[in-house]
Amino acid sequence: MEESNKTRIGSLGRFTPGMIRELAPNEVFVFGSNLSGFHGAGAARAAMNQFGAVWGQGVGLQGQSYAIPTMQGGVETIKPYVDEFIGFAKSRPDLYFYVTRIGCGIAGFVDEDIAPLFKDALPLDNVALPKTFYDILTK
Repeated sequence: MEESNKTRIGSLGRFTPGMIRELAPNEVFVFGSNLSGFHGAGAARAAMNQFGAVWGQGVGLQGQSYAIPTMQGGVETIKPYVDEFIGFAKSRPDLYFYVTRIGCGIAGFVDEDIAPLFKDALPLDNVALPKTFYDILTK
């Protein structure tokens, strides 16, 4: 049976909510991390405590979470990891990804810095972005 052409919506909605407490089995929490995978605070800590992030793994899929490093420098150092995530999301249409406001907490960036990195995720029907990112990308 073919999937319809309508945009897929995850169990939590079209946009990533501010707080995520649980996920359906095919859903993934996408969070900002550091390269060392020290998930001690913010969304990284939630990813470790609730969604299977692994202490010491700073990049990629782990349990029901996906780490994108944001603490190693400027926006230009984050972009390759976002591009890698987008490629991964394209290769896994069976999963639905909730991108959090990566980099906009402890890392110290603002939505206007990070949202443009996700431009190529906008057409993907298995990726939810924060409403703030979506609004910036669709202005």
